[in-house]
Amino acid sequence: MNNLISLALIFLIQVSLLPASQCRVYLPMDASLIDKTCKQTPNYDVCVSTINSDPRSTGADVKGLGLIMVDAVKDKATGALNKANELLKQSPGDQALLSCVKIYNEVLQNDVPQGSQAFTQGDSKSAEQGMNDIATEADSCESGFSSSSPLVGNNKALLDVAAVAAAIARTLP
Repeated sequence: MNNLISLALIFLIQVSLLPASQCRVYLPMDASLIDKTCKQTPNYDVCVSTINSDPRSTGADVKGLGLIMVDAVKDKATGALNKANELLKQSPGDQALLSCVKIYNEVLQNDVPQGSQAFTQGDSKSAEQGMNDIATEADSCESGFSSSSPLVGNNKALLDVAAVAAAIARTLP
């Protein structure tokens, strides 16, 4: 009996010491807002998976969901830039790759910070325009290749998250 009480006491102490950051409480309201918001985007699956993979989605409002998507845009643009730079090592002077590097740098240095600021301020028109510009720039990079682009996967991923972010911007109150 004493062993059982001791074990129960040890268990309760360990559970109470579990850091709150290790626990994610997923509220039904969160799921409802994410579902409702993502249904208004051109790519529901990308929207839901991207937002749900970010712990900030718990309790986030529409602005918060938009900021999560802007960060996803930043991640995709960074990945595309890194791949383009690696490809340039193999093909120095490739004009299409150089153009893409310039585009990705523009996205990361200007468009992402402006989009983040627009979402933070609740400026739906600026947030939407900024994310649409990024989608256009990804498409522009892709069309710069005379044949098959080595960045097609990166550009599609960037275009997808930017289009979702633009659609979320349209839902800002």
